[in-house]
Amino acid sequence: MAVGEIQVRGLHKKFEKGGDDLHVLRGIDLTLSPGERVAIRGQSGSGKSTFLHVLGTLDHPSQGQVSYGGRDVFALPAKEIDAMRNQEVGFVFQFHHLLPDQTALRNVMLPALIGGLSMAAASAAATELLTRVGLGDRMRHQPGELSGGEQQRVAIARALIRKPSLLLADEPTGNLDPRISMEVIDLLIELNAEIGSTLVIVTHSVVIAERFDRQLSLVDGRFAEQGVAA
Repeated sequence: MAVGEIQVRGLHKKFEKGGDDLHVLRGIDLTLSPGERVAIRGQSGSGKSTFLHVLGTLDHPSQGQVSYGGRDVFALPAKEIDAMRNQEVGFVFQFHHLLPDQTALRNVMLPALIGGLSMAAASAAATELLTRVGLGDRMRHQPGELSGGEQQRVAIARALIRKPSLLLADEPTGNLDPRISMEVIDLLIELNAEIGSTLVIVTHSVVIAERFDRQLSLVDGRFAEQGVAA
């Protein structure tokens, strides 16, 4: 099932803390068009990552609906949600979450292998992507042998190997210096444009946010539009 247009309606998320309910998301309504690039900003603890996790089906809402192409994803059986996430949603996190005992090539291959691709097909796709992100000569290195920027490039390749309809990036440059940060953002936007997927990024950086078509600010559990990139 391709993601298509994404509709978020009446989205709430709360957590229990010390016996009390902590309301993080408070009735979010949002529509994302296919291929749209959106940046989300907000103070630490405002719920940006929580929203991204719910949008990408890593977490369930407390209330409300997330629809991909007109289908309420959380009404689907758990196995269907997992399969759809593997095929249609890519994630890039601030911390790379690469398997330390696996090579860059193997890390990128894993989502494809889980999705049912053959070893040969997964290896070919991962090799192509790693070459595309400038790591063609580093494929056999483990994460500990790579710089922070190189590890994030591996993470981007891993997120894109299934050619997802929706790409979610949570502070992908949070641990990188400014020059490397912009290189990573350039790469993320360029590769995402080639695939044609919807890209949603969480960032603290005004400079990075301004690279995106649409900018949202998460305040008191709801979104406010911040403007449109030139």
